[in-house]
Amino acid sequence: MNGKFVAYYRVSTAKQGKSGLGLEAQKEAVTNYLNGGRWKLAGEFVEVESGKRDDRPKLVEALSLCRLLGATLLVAKLDRLARNVQFTATMLKSSVKFTAVDFPDANNLTIHILAAVAEHEAVVTGTRTKAALAAAKAKGTKLGCGNDNIARYAKRGAKASAAKRSAEVAKRNLDLIPRINHYRAEGATSLRQIAARLNDDGVGTARGGQWSAVQVARVMQTA
Repeated sequence: MNGKFVAYYRVSTAKQGKSGLGLEAQKEAVTNYLNGGRWKLAGEFVEVESGKRDDRPKLVEALSLCRLLGATLLVAKLDRLARNVQFTATMLKSSVKFTAVDFPDANNLTIHILAAVAEHEAVVTGTRTKAALAAAKAKGTKLGCGNDNIARYAKRGAKASAAKRSAEVAKRNLDLIPRINHYRAEGATSLRQIAARLNDDGVGTARGGQWSAVQVARVMQTA
């Protein structure tokens, strides 16, 4: 294997998480999968699932690191993981490469199959919308915005694009906060130290450049 990877492990109870039951086997599977080649395991995250909770904070943190490093998320066992609605939804929104060690051929295949169901629903909804518009037109209802409104809609489109870019920057800043907190917990207390750790780990700025203390401060302020 080559490249950067982030491992995500799952245990069903806090007792398993503390004892390592099931966890050690997952770690061994990941190690065996990566054996050989030039690879780097950039991080490992352990999710202790509870039957009372659907959110997965450690998965969100793992995906954040994957986005920052351009890394692939590794899951030891696909098992029932991909059938979990929350996992599937989170993965689809993340745009992160995904590989299941026990089913490497799946990669994003399983996720895409599950997404196909949602896509089918969207197609059905779109078909219904088109049918409704055709029926309205047949009844004489005037459709369209007219030439006088084209400039106004173009302006709205430009604002929407700017808002999208701002949202992407804000999302990246939120991805950076867990990493910054991790560095601080390890003793990197100054902005310069944090910037150095980001650069050493290969986490580029939004434009792919090197970090400075000022840039780190801006991220912490905006996030």
